[in-house]
Amino acid sequence: MVDVSEKPVSVRRAVAEGFIVMSREAFAALEAGSLKKGDALSSARIAGIMAAKKTADLVPLCHPLALTKVEVSCEPAPNLPGVMVRAEVGTTDRTGVEMEALTAVAVACLTVYDMAKAVDRAMRIDGIRLLEKSGGTSGEYHAP
Repeated sequence: MVDVSEKPVSVRRAVAEGFIVMSREAFAALEAGSLKKGDALSSARIAGIMAAKKTADLVPLCHPLALTKVEVSCEPAPNLPGVMVRAEVGTTDRTGVEMEALTAVAVACLTVYDMAKAVDRAMRIDGIRLLEKSGGTSGEYHAP
């Protein structure tokens, strides 16, 4: 791991997003709450939060962090059709939370896939990216 012991502690924040595209049939089942495995949006939200907390266990050389905030939203997007996922993660530490936000989005999307795959195995997870980050010596980043 990179040695961050000399870096100053600062408030860190990162926001990431991604989406999963599915068939109209799968989207209708998701919206109606009729997927056999249950409420995919609530399950995906909780899975994303849990994933953010476990990022250091999943991504080699990633520092374990005491997170102070993890918010994950999973919103139906009829225009895709599919689900838009957004995660905001915060901490006060020596290193950033970009990986935690990205991991939260990825696992939330994977959870939607798992819960809807009986209806549509051709779903596509796409667009996972960092939207913004703040804190630390590298300053702020906002995706173009």
